[in-house]
Amino acid sequence: MPVELNGVKLSFVLDTGVSRPILFNLVNMDSLQIKNTERAYLRGLGSNGTIQAVRSKGNIIKIGEAIAVNRDVSMVFDPSINFTPRLGVPVHGIIGYDIFKDFIVEVNYSSKYIRLYKHGLFKMKKSSKWKNLPIEVIDKKPYLNGSVILNSNNIPVKLLMDTGSSDALWLFEKSHKNIEIPKEKYFEDFLGKGLSGPVYGMRSKVESFKIASFELEKVNVAFPDSIYLSIARNFKARNGSVSGNILKRFNMFFDYKGGELWIKKNSKFKTNFYYNNSGITLEQRGFRVVKEKFRKNDFDAYGSQGLDGTQGVDLIDTYRYALKPSFRIVELRESSNAKAAGIEIGDIILSVNSKETSNLSLQEVNKFFYNKKGTVLRVMIDRNGKIKSFKFRLDDVFKKKSPQIEGSN
Repeated sequence: MPVELNGVKLSFVLDTGVSRPILFNLVNMDSLQIKNTERAYLRGLGSNGTIQAVRSKGNIIKIGEAIAVNRDVSMVFDPSINFTPRLGVPVHGIIGYDIFKDFIVEVNYSSKYIRLYKHGLFKMKKSSKWKNLPIEVIDKKPYLNGSVILNSNNIPVKLLMDTGSSDALWLFEKSHKNIEIPKEKYFEDFLGKGLSGPVYGMRSKVESFKIASFELEKVNVAFPDSIYLSIARNFKARNGSVSGNILKRFNMFFDYKGGELWIKKNSKFKTNFYYNNSGITLEQRGFRVVKEKFRKNDFDAYGSQGLDGTQGVDLIDTYRYALKPSFRIVELRESSNAKAAGIEIGDIILSVNSKETSNLSLQEVNKFFYNKKGTVLRVMIDRNGKIKSFKFRLDDVFKKKSPQIEGSN
């Protein structure tokens, strides 16, 4: 979402999991007119410990017509803390509580907009489609109550609402006596990247997840390894997080002051939950030069005219060079068919099933990897200047006991 900081237009992730704005990927700090600074340390998910930051006071934040003055922001200058490559769009920071504390916030995933309402002027429309449920704002972050059916046990859970994560559901093992990784249906995987480094753990499915009267079946769940969760476990009553792959199925109104949330299911509600069945994680790392073919009109010195008076045109092929995004493999599941076929970390994806990635966004390329198990992918890569081709089937992540290369028994 667009945010102005001290008059400079930036792009932020709206993240209910952060208590104050955090900036990174900063090229020219002078234009931001940052002042009143002091050294600070931040800690997020991951096992790399604290990261050094600079905290600034007295900043002006503007979102649309809403203006907030005298706000604190934290700035991180470590170049490895940068979400732009993982999202494929420019991102300069994350912001959460500073928006939600002063307004009723409408998040409409289906129509892709956010609206801010003043409390005194807002009146919720009466409709049976909207369900109201309580939320608790603890340490500037929202929590809701729900329930999961896991290993045939119906378990009440208190979950952080985390709009900054693209996963569906995280559960903390042993945070409830019945929250245990299923013994059969699980696999080890990379779960994401936090402020304090990468996070790994186990992925599985819960039989169902329920909030208010809405119930979703066969929902993706991740169990992060405890070594990455020191900061997340500070609130002992927390059992995990509910994140983007569930939240996107609803349109919502947040009211932090009133301790309420209104939700209504949208057109994405019944969308199936798929895993990354390739085991490949991509980042958009810079650009590469691509030779493109296009056709242009070619007239002779006098033109040419047909008997019907039409102008004759010759079409000729010509080429031009253009800068296009470069998609590099940064994580690769050890047990995946992709790895068994010969794919390696560091490979640059050039095409998938004859579709050149230079004409696609990062999200469009990733759609190939989140397809149904057994889908055949033909991938062309650039490895240190050498072009290689590979063919493999998307994994059945729960049933496959060992990697299977396409064509083998």
